[in-house]
Amino acid sequence: MYFSFILLGWFAIASCKDKNTNTDPPEEPEPPKISLSLAQWSLHKELFGGKISHFDFIRVAGEMGFEGVEYVNQFFKNEVENTAYLDSMNAKAKEAGVQQLLIMVDGEGNLGELDREKRDQAVENHKNWVRAAKHLGCHSIRVNAYGTGEANEVMEAAVDALGKLSDYASEYNINVLVENHGGYSSDGIWLSETIKKVGKSNCGTLPDFGNFCLKRSGNGTCTEHYDKYKGVKEMMPYAKAISAKSYDFNEDGEETTIDYKKMMDIIKETNYSGFIGVEYEGSRLSEREGIMMTKNLLKKHL
Repeated sequence: MYFSFILLGWFAIASCKDKNTNTDPPEEPEPPKISLSLAQWSLHKELFGGKISHFDFIRVAGEMGFEGVEYVNQFFKNEVENTAYLDSMNAKAKEAGVQQLLIMVDGEGNLGELDREKRDQAVENHKNWVRAAKHLGCHSIRVNAYGTGEANEVMEAAVDALGKLSDYASEYNINVLVENHGGYSSDGIWLSETIKKVGKSNCGTLPDFGNFCLKRSGNGTCTEHYDKYKGVKEMMPYAKAISAKSYDFNEDGEETTIDYKKMMDIIKETNYSGFIGVEYEGSRLSEREGIMMTKNLLKKHL
């Protein structure tokens, strides 16, 4: 009987081990992946000056080691419905080994316009770019929430327009992203509250490190700034792309007006995964020098 008790005890222990022992280590969560893209505006002087073409931009981005490109609509505005032209862009991107990520849309009407008829027309104008983005394999279009009026009035108008445009874009699996681009949109609280009120999963933000001017004088000088670090932090919960603006650099390679380490710490805190677009707007360095300085600075703090 004593031997039987020993056997029963051994089988009970073995049974518990079989049920409770997991030899496989727990799966580690995937770390956030951040890649770098080139915003077309970084080369706007070369483009406007005729030194390179729209197609050359795609090639140059690949040669400079970027994984993605972010277009500006004005450089191919007349081709938005030209599928042959868009096919050529696809071919160039494939040849250069870059992903086409988004189109920054300007000049198609104000989505925060208080006049309903004008606002609805702006929505219609943006639909062409939704279809173009789909054709190019982009994930988003970047839009503006401009409008003239009281903050709450413009917000209400923007919520209406963004909601309509986002509903349309969802049919094409395209995101509608609002950038802090001056006026109310450069107020992080205003913009994040607007996106929250839209309440669409494909409507988000594109935080830009440098566009935080709330008011300008008649000659274009900024007279009122929003705290850039606070603004980026407020927009990050809705961010589906990021624009790393830069203007100039010191001898250590750091940006002279933006604390990139502080910005990157804010981004890391949110576990953001996706692309960060380099957007150099300085004048002291050449565009390509500024682009590479910005790229190296991002890699340093990543």
